[in-house]
Amino acid sequence: MMEKIAFISGANRGIGYETAKKLGETGINVILGCRDLAKGKSAAESLIANGIKAEALKYDAMDPHAPEEIFNYINDKYKKLDILINNAGILLEPLFGKNSSTVTGQVIKDTYQTNLFAVIALTQKLLPLIKASDAGRIVNVSTILSSLTLQSKADSPIAPAKAFAYNSSKTALNAYTIHLANELKNTNIKVNAGHPGWVKTELGGPKAPIEVEDSYKTSVYLATLDHEGPTGGLFQENNALPW
Repeated sequence: MMEKIAFISGANRGIGYETAKKLGETGINVILGCRDLAKGKSAAESLIANGIKAEALKYDAMDPHAPEEIFNYINDKYKKLDILINNAGILLEPLFGKNSSTVTGQVIKDTYQTNLFAVIALTQKLLPLIKASDAGRIVNVSTILSSLTLQSKADSPIAPAKAFAYNSSKTALNAYTIHLANELKNTNIKVNAGHPGWVKTELGGPKAPIEVEDSYKTSVYLATLDHEGPTGGLFQENNALPW
């Protein structure tokens, strides 16, 4: 059996790193996409020291040339990509800000660039390599805060978290997930969005209940689905969440 190749954006720390570690422990060759290449190489070296096949590539969601550079590297070296995990994301506003009337256009543009536009550009560029896999898996790391169903319920536990740019960018990412999954429904590729939970990362903050070491579960579950697994859904681990 040919080794599986995974590319994970934003993988030098936090959820991305833990996801790479767990996938690597199963024998998958993990490529860490990192904005800071030095930090990425350090992260890859720590994985290699634990017997994992890992390497780091520079990936900056703000760089329009990044998808082509990632494609060229993976195509030249591996000719295929089995797993794409769009993990990189940013939050540029207070999570409980209720800022729909005040959020700036620049914050919206920058948030959407990383959380949506860059994801679409990278996925579209790498899709030919994913189609070359026997079982391609695309995981878009989203959030429960993207759920319009839950956001619109007054008694919802997530109702106070109204960071407009962040929440809506992930809602749009969910829409892309649905559309791409539908387009690929008769192929061997599965496309899903995942909510990793509220994690103690730089984005999640210190009050989050989930430790970073346990943050990989949803992404790994969706990245390793068998041929009977779901596509076109939003999940926390194997539990479907409402759109």
